Amino acid sequence: MKNSGIDLWRRAKGLIPGGNQLLSKRSELFLPERWPSYYERAKGCEIWDLDGNRYYDFAQMGVGSCILGYADEDVNGAVVNAVDNGSMATLNSYEEVELAQRLVDLHPWADMARFARTGGEACAVAIRIARAASGKDRIAFCGYHGWHDWYLAANIKDAGSLDDQLLPGLDPKGVPRALGGSALPFHYNRLDELERIVEQYTGEIGVIVMEPVRGHDPLPEFIRGVREVADRTGAVLVFDEVTSGFRMNTGGIHLRYGVDPDVAVFGKALGNGFPISAVIGKRAVMDHAQESFISSTMWTERVGYAAALATLEKMESCNVPAHLIRCGERINEGWRKCASENGIKIEISGIPPLTHIGFQYTNPLALQTLYTQEMLKRGFLVGAAVYTTYAYTDEIIELFITNTGEVFGLMAEGLRHGRIEALLEGPVRHSGFARLT
Repeated sequence: MKNSGIDLWRRAKGLIPGGNQLLSKRSELFLPERWPSYYERAKGCEIWDLDGNRYYDFAQMGVGSCILGYADEDVNGAVVNAVDNGSMATLNSYEEVELAQRLVDLHPWADMARFARTGGEACAVAIRIARAASGKDRIAFCGYHGWHDWYLAANIKDAGSLDDQLLPGLDPKGVPRALGGSALPFHYNRLDELERIVEQYTGEIGVIVMEPVRGHDPLPEFIRGVREVADRTGAVLVFDEVTSGFRMNTGGIHLRYGVDPDVAVFGKALGNGFPISAVIGKRAVMDHAQESFISSTMWTERVGYAAALATLEKMESCNVPAHLIRCGERINEGWRKCASENGIKIEISGIPPLTHIGFQYTNPLALQTLYTQEMLKRGFLVGAAVYTTYAYTDEIIELFITNTGEVFGLMAEGLRHGRIEALLEGPVRHSGFARLT
């Protein structure tokens, strides 16, 4: 059997620091020395690797960016039209005004929008605007918000600050030491921790940024309490919806909880795989963007806007979030059934369109690696999380569940005889950030 992708990944690690551009796509996070790593073609929820092997994607669907499925014809058609008519020019693309209006209409509390191309840079833009509006530097945060200096600065004074927020083992090398103490973490659903930060740094917290949903629903008193703290202290409240946006409903998931931020950030699903991200907010906050230099040539490129408009149109006309929820619920139901039938102890978390499975044993990473290994043999890309997609059908999900049942049976046999590690054909997957070479 050819292993072109595996060979290419080995070569890449000697040419590209870290092997690729995105930690979440590292082969070591799935199946070290066995993951196909590269694709030749993708359509719907199927991927063909460099050797022509076809897989159903029950791993990441482009790390959550392809909400409609790979190479969606409606979105691709809009993009091809944008390219044919010139994707870049000296003048601005009119689509950015249309997209700004569309996002503001979806979020009645918002008045204005700015755009970027990635979620991380959009978060950095939001932080810059929020600091400019509040006039204060310190940030209280909860969740994962990108790779930029302002965020990784949390690990300067306490090397474990981001362990529960993002990944363990993140060394803030290259981040100015002077930023130590500027970003202060609190845990999800722990309003008391935010209150302590505000009390310790009285009058200094200018921004509170958080993911409105992180693994499970927020306690009502938590999300309302964060809003109250922001109002009381004069901090700008930013909801990071790069991951959560447009999955449970068309727009920000915060709309389901009746609590409005001052600023919200979107990315991932917004362009169905094409680079586009958005920062929307109240006029009183967003106007401060004109007092800080926030500008980039490629933010004016046309493709992202065209893709986002086509994606939003299809989301609404096809009620895509309802399909994503139904698919996630069916996958969860299948996992539970397979686990029950085979005596496998699992834990399921997350919102249905972004559902996670964990194995409740002393060697959970080995079990996860074995699950990935055996499902790959059966034609499925599988990790610890599934981003559901509009391209899933009932038949494909049933096939996934049937094969999961077979693999859980194999895992149960391995557990009975203490042979899980012996069944692995390569190393155990990585659990977080680490050097590769």
